[in-house]
Amino acid sequence: MDYAATGQDALSRIEGAGDLDTLEALRVEFLGKQGSISGLLKTLGKMTPDERKEEGPRIHALRESVTGAIAARKDALESAALEARLAAETIDLSLPAPETPRGSVHPISQVMDELAEVFADLGFAVATGPEIEDDWHNFTALNMPETHPARAMHDTFYFPDRDEKGREMLLRTHTSPVQIRSMIEKGAPIRIIAPGRVYRSDSDATHTPMFHQVEGLVIDKGIHLGHLKWTLETFLKAYFERDDIVLRLRPSYFPFTEPSVEVDVGYSQENGRRVVGGSGDAPGHAWMEVLGSGMVNRRVIEAAGLDPDEWQGFAFGTGVDRLAMLKYGMDDLRAFFDGDVRWLSHYGFSAMDVPTLSGGVGTPA
Repeated sequence: MDYAATGQDALSRIEGAGDLDTLEALRVEFLGKQGSISGLLKTLGKMTPDERKEEGPRIHALRESVTGAIAARKDALESAALEARLAAETIDLSLPAPETPRGSVHPISQVMDELAEVFADLGFAVATGPEIEDDWHNFTALNMPETHPARAMHDTFYFPDRDEKGREMLLRTHTSPVQIRSMIEKGAPIRIIAPGRVYRSDSDATHTPMFHQVEGLVIDKGIHLGHLKWTLETFLKAYFERDDIVLRLRPSYFPFTEPSVEVDVGYSQENGRRVVGGSGDAPGHAWMEVLGSGMVNRRVIEAAGLDPDEWQGFAFGTGVDRLAMLKYGMDDLRAFFDGDVRWLSHYGFSAMDVPTLSGGVGTPA
């Protein structure tokens, strides 16, 4: 058999293949299971040793040359296809780049930043503490007796285990334990706010089992109720970005403050939402409670290891979620925790909207 002529014919047809489909057909024709060159390889088994010794190298050389030619032609066809595609798929660099998905800051995180910004300007530091507390820091040190309703199982989430001192463990019901821990650790004078998550067994449109609270504490010499009122008035004006905030202080009772006052603000109804501002006694206005506060109880100061005859102070607390609802017009506290992307895209904040007192602590105008 003239292997040279057979090989020349195969190489010529391979070189003339105009596309990958034609090349694949030639590969099957020559090297497939029923291909012509594969058939020649099968004949080696029927030859005598001398014939196999003479014909074998020629047939193998033919197969290798055809295999190499197919591979080379495949590379050439694929390169040509790529070049043609690159030439056809041009990019118009004058068009704007497509927008990439961007996340947003949750309103709670935004308000936390706003509170930190406002109180930093008033000389307050931010303090934190554990969310899993013992009942001494959460209740006893804050002058809350064993019979206080907040200690009941239906109000507080308790753990079955106790700490090394035998104290009951629980999810903190307020951030007030941070006040105790800060006074014990840092002493006096002290000015702090304590924002964070708290937990209570309650759930409806205005309450959730987990919510956010911020509390403030000032311990110094000669502190009185006037300092408290000025601080709260300055804070609320900066936070709501209005100068017409009017406060009303009402006597109240909290175990950890004495005297204690509830703080109301004037508001009006505009387009179905509450808008804080103005006196609650003005026509079309009313009063709304937003804060609890008072002068720190002597027993709380003593529990923190300080002398109440030397140090006095005030404390206040409010819900971060409630502040967000009032400022940004949200009407259901549960929506904060639903994880609805549509809600977040409506109320969320750009990561670039960093609150500042000079540029405004809320959303851009």
